[in-house]
Amino acid sequence: MAKVAIVMGSDSDMPVMRKAAEFLEEMGIDFEMTIISAHREPDIFFEWAKGAEDRGVKVIIAGAGKAAHLPGMCAALFPMPVIGIPMKTSDLGGVDSLYSIVQMPSGIPVATVAINGGQNAGILAAKILAVSDEHLLAKLKDYSETMKQSVAAKAEKLDQVGYKDYQ
Repeated sequence: MAKVAIVMGSDSDMPVMRKAAEFLEEMGIDFEMTIISAHREPDIFFEWAKGAEDRGVKVIIAGAGKAAHLPGMCAALFPMPVIGIPMKTSDLGGVDSLYSIVQMPSGIPVATVAINGGQNAGILAAKILAVSDEHLLAKLKDYSETMKQSVAAKAEKLDQVGYKDYQ
């Protein structure tokens, strides 16, 4: 099966990036995960990003905060899809990261999920891979059905107990 690479600039991003990894694992998608700073170790980053295709990577999920250059640099070096996860920051709440990732120049797109949207990044990577994998597509359809049933069960519970007793 195709592989996804998950990269983050700092271990402080791990709680968010872990959600992407957990979803990929749930779907049975092979992935690699690492921490690389595009600013502090650019030579290591360039080697990693340029070698991703040779390692069998089909999608990169890159999380970054503040200046958030990691996803855009991945997209500049890697010829296949890159999904950026803007990290919530203490300074500007992640809006700085979001703008840095979505405002890529023409020709270097980065698909971007919500601030701290690790799980959605994993889901989007799976959906990209499912375009050419019927087994994975079936798993995603099952996942969607499970979400639908969960919402319906919550609505039914609300109908039964009312809003005052709903917990």
